[in-house]
Amino acid sequence: MVERTGSRVPHTLAVPDTLEDDASSQDSATDEEDIALSSSPPTSFTYLREISPLASWTVSTSKPGCGVPALLSPSTASFWQSDGPQPHLLNIHFFKLVAIVKLRVYLDFELDESYTPTKMSFAAGMGEYDLVEFGEWKGEQPKGWVEVGLDGCGGGELDGEGVLRCMCLQVRVLENHQNGKDTHLRGVQIFSRDERVRVPRGKGENGKVEVGEEGYAGLEESDWMGEPELR
Repeated sequence: MVERTGSRVPHTLAVPDTLEDDASSQDSATDEEDIALSSSPPTSFTYLREISPLASWTVSTSKPGCGVPALLSPSTASFWQSDGPQPHLLNIHFFKLVAIVKLRVYLDFELDESYTPTKMSFAAGMGEYDLVEFGEWKGEQPKGWVEVGLDGCGGGELDGEGVLRCMCLQVRVLENHQNGKDTHLRGVQIFSRDERVRVPRGKGENGKVEVGEEGYAGLEESDWMGEPELR
């Protein structure tokens, strides 16, 4: 079991108590800010929308207090911990067909050690009984967000990248570091194209951005610009 403590190395210089309190509060604030930033989407995901909250999540086993709510927490300080034999399964069910363009998992070897996955596979389908494996990941001592490749998933391409179309997604933890039994996952995020954001189509011969079927990036289409309705 990995034990996490908040102890700090003592200072060699004598510092007044008030200054120590101020420093510790600033350090804790910085740590909280780092955790929040690590769980937020990077700037390269401008045109994407996280659809993880739209799904129903289940796990094969879990320790008390370390189940699905801990995995879906915006803080990477919490995690899902399994409590049973391998493989450890994470099932994600959507209520309708979705087009997934980004999938990533948060792992931290420094905190989890033997609980850290070193081999995972990913499967998708319309339900749990027709799942088809589409990807596998192997790594040693990962730290941070690990992106899962979606090339060749059969859902077409969007901006040169693969698209996965499914209603059910399954994450399988097959092996852990040092043959550890249980596993830790600190975050899973799923992204789809945000249809509400108008994406630029490129530049014309005059060097200006051409609008085409969609408009400029970063602008949300107003309600009055939609399809006409009979009232």
